[in-house]
Amino acid sequence: MPSLDEQIRLAAFDWVRHQAQIHDQVLDIDLLRKGFIYDNQRIPLVGPQGIFKPAVMELPLTITTVPKSRYEDAIRNDGLYNYKYRGENINNWDNVGLRECMRQKIPLIYFLGLEIRKYFPIWPAFVVGDEPKSLTFIIEPGTVPNQVREDNRVYELDGQKQYSMVAAKARIHQKAFRERVLYAYRTKCTLCKLGHSELLDAAHILPDSETESKPIINNGLALCKLHHAAFDKYFIGISPDYDVEVRQDLLDEEDGPMLQHGLKGLHSSKIYLPRHKKDYPNKNFLDIRYQRFRDAS
Repeated sequence: MPSLDEQIRLAAFDWVRHQAQIHDQVLDIDLLRKGFIYDNQRIPLVGPQGIFKPAVMELPLTITTVPKSRYEDAIRNDGLYNYKYRGENINNWDNVGLRECMRQKIPLIYFLGLEIRKYFPIWPAFVVGDEPKSLTFIIEPGTVPNQVREDNRVYELDGQKQYSMVAAKARIHQKAFRERVLYAYRTKCTLCKLGHSELLDAAHILPDSETESKPIINNGLALCKLHHAAFDKYFIGISPDYDVEVRQDLLDEEDGPMLQHGLKGLHSSKIYLPRHKKDYPNKNFLDIRYQRFRDAS
């Protein structure tokens, strides 16, 4: 029969999987602090320190990278992650706990900080290396390691595994971009001010497939699902002066209240701008996109 630690760990994985589906893979800190109920006991997922062990467990359950430490610094070129020790004492009980997880190959949940209060969950995550000189553990996401990393040996990655790691890294960057844009726009659609984050996207002004495009706030717009699709398909254009235009054939069309209020009603309005001027949409990017809208009209 699985130990209590194993049962709680599996229940935590199920809970995180469910919450990630609900919240589009980005979890709020309050949700993680609250955690879930297991056998009439509340199991929080995070604590004041980055390495967290619930009171009822023997070994750490989660590790957390705070947003201010810049998540990009944690992601290595080989698809693994650097995770700093707690403090400089290699024998701190938190560090000893992670070392024991490495020895027993026990899976953890890694909450990677994207933006203030927002975390990207990676599970299962395994401690596969320990580098006391740099006070760093090496974390491998998503797969059971065949063997533990020793000294400075580099993993040989097969094509499929390398592809998966690259995809995971891209997904993290996309989620970070979304959280930054939504935060800048106070979690409101720039066109209709809808304020439910589950219904909002971060749209690129210049598509991310283009070389000039960058995942920065002033290349983004917070848009609800409807207006994101309309913007992408050039039903709506936004001028460099932040004026909204609706394609003429739509203005001439009669097709019920959604078209009238959801799209046509936006014509000649101004967009809702971010709280800080430095985050306003880049006018050069808007001009390039606006000319494409005019060509498509």
